Amino acid sequence: MKAPIRSTVAALRPQGISDISIYGAQFDGVIPLWYGESDLPTPEIPRRALIESLNKGETFYQAESGRDELRDAIAAYDSGLHGREIKADRITVTASGMTALHVALQTICDSGDNVVLVTPVWPNADGAVAIMGAEPRRVAMDYGDDGLWRLDLDRLFDACDDRTRALFINSPNNPTGWMCSAAEQQAILDFTRQRGIWVIADEVYKRIVYDRATSPSFLDICESEDAVFAVNSFSKSWAMTGWRLGWLTAPPSVFKTLGSIVQLTNSNSPAFVQAGGLAAIQHCEPFVHEFRDYCAVGRDIVCDVLGRVNRIRISPPQAAFYAFFAIEGETDSMALAQRLVREAGVGVAPGISFGDDSEGWLRLCFAQEPELLRTAMDRIAAMLR
Repeated sequence: MKAPIRSTVAALRPQGISDISIYGAQFDGVIPLWYGESDLPTPEIPRRALIESLNKGETFYQAESGRDELRDAIAAYDSGLHGREIKADRITVTASGMTALHVALQTICDSGDNVVLVTPVWPNADGAVAIMGAEPRRVAMDYGDDGLWRLDLDRLFDACDDRTRALFINSPNNPTGWMCSAAEQQAILDFTRQRGIWVIADEVYKRIVYDRATSPSFLDICESEDAVFAVNSFSKSWAMTGWRLGWLTAPPSVFKTLGSIVQLTNSNSPAFVQAGGLAAIQHCEPFVHEFRDYCAVGRDIVCDVLGRVNRIRISPPQAAFYAFFAIEGETDSMALAQRLVREAGVGVAPGISFGDDSEGWLRLCFAQEPELLRTAMDRIAAMLR
């Protein structure tokens, strides 16, 4: 008799982004824009800090919640961004933003519970909920004729019931670039306070915003003991995707619980990786601004070239570094992504990767070298005209 695995795990769907990247690897000269990362390397300062930490022999176990100096630095960083004191007893360092999300879900979800997610949304969010044995409930935003994504709060709140443990809000949003407004965040916070529901706010793109210094954040408005988990990561703003370092800002009353879950998950984040994160957050603010400007150039190139193709529906995203666009007459996003690989030599992520409500759309990452990006856009435009 074959030994079984959990049915919820067996039912997990392969990621379409991985599928298209594997498909694209068969072809030479493909420009890969399918992953959510820039082509810029991590700045020198955190790289040097990591090497120095290794040379000092900092290769041993660490406190499960993170080194005190890093937690203090993150608390100071969050406090400065949000204009209110955020103490270190609200900060738990995790091995990636993805781990932060899993730690949050492990803290609040049992089998049979549900988490309501605003969609479109990056595929790992649904999967993380499903792995817990909970139900991901998707509430799709509307895309207007003006090119703006809008969230229907009544529909969001109506999706909640007695088994709803959290609302998951990814803002700035991957893949659309939508931002949840301050007024919407306040309405969501008021609702969750009344219902005893958590907010899980994925805010990893909050510094990659094109009309202000940072996006609206639940940390701007929540009190320290509000049921809010704010997920963040070093991956995006500091170009540290491969480092796997993130953090969770949460109520101090669950600090010890979160540390216990980290201890049982991966024990701790490596000391030398934390040293790099500390250097980044303390010394690389200029890079954050330079990176945002780099992304803005990419956004302009993509929207300029693709916006002149009649078949393409695209609008400049408010934030993050993705273009999410649709092509008239195309309904099978995986088939279209494969055609773009074969015929245009460009790799993009199929919309189906982000859920059934995103079928027919495509996502590309424009945090790339401008000339390479312009070549890729010219190839797409030529194929679709």
